[in-house]
Amino acid sequence: MSIADADILYLYDAKLTNPNGDPDEENKPRMDEATGRNLVSDVRLKRYLRDFWLNNGEDIWVRKREDGTTTDAKGRMKLLLETFNGETSNSLKEKDARGSTEFKDWLLDRLVDVRLFGATMPMENTSLTFTGPVQFGWGYSLHRVEVNNSATISSHFAGRDAGEKGEYGTFGKDWRVYYSLIGFHGLVSRARARHTRLTDADVAALDTAMLEAIPNEATTRSKIGQLPRLYLRVEYADDARSRLGDLREDVKPKEKEGKRLDALRDVRDYSLNVEALVRRVSEREAQIQAVHLHVNTDLDTSLEADLGNVLGDRLTVL
Repeated sequence: MSIADADILYLYDAKLTNPNGDPDEENKPRMDEATGRNLVSDVRLKRYLRDFWLNNGEDIWVRKREDGTTTDAKGRMKLLLETFNGETSNSLKEKDARGSTEFKDWLLDRLVDVRLFGATMPMENTSLTFTGPVQFGWGYSLHRVEVNNSATISSHFAGRDAGEKGEYGTFGKDWRVYYSLIGFHGLVSRARARHTRLTDADVAALDTAMLEAIPNEATTRSKIGQLPRLYLRVEYADDARSRLGDLREDVKPKEKEGKRLDALRDVRDYSLNVEALVRRVSEREAQIQAVHLHVNTDLDTSLEADLGNVLGDRLTVL
């Protein structure tokens, strides 16, 4: 069975945390100042996913050293080529690797993040490029978000070298959002999947990582407080002519009594109105092959029941 074209809707929330700091703005949460919406880059989301796979024994292209810095791409390619030669008893040179189908297939079979997201891999006088079949745009909050008025914080640590004594310290700002329900739109391309050897098992692994990566990887002091709330992957039939597209504007937080949408503090402060989303699915249900859905139990929404009424056994609850 070939990979199906698909659209992805992913919602997670951030409570008293910094979802994606801007290094040019004292590491403040990224914001659209005109709308008051919190912004998160696709790079930040993919970093969580890659770290999750790496910590679960998968090999990935974009990985970090033990000191937290990103591995140099040229050095990473050199190591992979040495590993390939050792495993296959080849003596392939870097200048010839780009033209080797055996090496490219070996790379793709080894690196789950390249099969999903693609990569540009530098080589001697050239590069090897794979366009990923799975892509995400930037995420943004579905409502206005308040950022705390940061106080200056300090950190202290003892002298580390043999001749040093006393303490050292640094000062910084501790910017956080009070509450942000962040939405991402992603897509899966059947045509591009063929070129990266993407499998159904890889797409299932993506489903799992979207639900488990943030709870397991967002565990630093500035990142703790984030949880997935909704994941929806809509697969299209082979003869589908168009997609549903970006569904974020079809899901609307609706404040509960006594709460304000521009001053949310918790997932229990609102319900999620999905009438527009369900209507769009209903209008196009003949072109939908399957829908995979996860809704967190604390999120107040009728989406699972509503989609079940429209799709029947084409709905799979994750």
